[in-house]
Amino acid sequence: QLVESGGGLVQAGGSLRLSCTASGTMFSTGWHRQAPGKQRELVAGISTDGKPNYADSVKGRFTISRDNAKNTVFLRMNSLQSEDTSLYYCLAYDSAKRASWGQGTQVTVSS
Repeated sequence: QLVESGGGLVQAGGSLRLSCTASGTMFSTGWHRQAPGKQRELVAGISTDGKPNYADSVKGRFTISRDNAKNTVFLRMNSLQSEDTSLYYCLAYDSAKRASWGQGTQVTVSS
């Protein structure tokens, strides 16, 4: 089970930090987002040993990190733009490579 938090309403140029805590150990994990009428897309991922990868659209603005001791992954989002408005989902894989999704947290950026 994944529990997300940290979404909200922010003005353009502002920042938010999303958190996702798992009930068990997470292996590779990441954040995806889905805006109305669009496909879900990868925002950022992080491997078990902490190597990040980012969508081109968020490089230099978003930072993904993890705290393995707390089974938590974070997404720090800076310089938010209206195009970042979306429902953000956490995805995590367990030791058997089974995927779990969080319930989603809404991020709304006002211009």
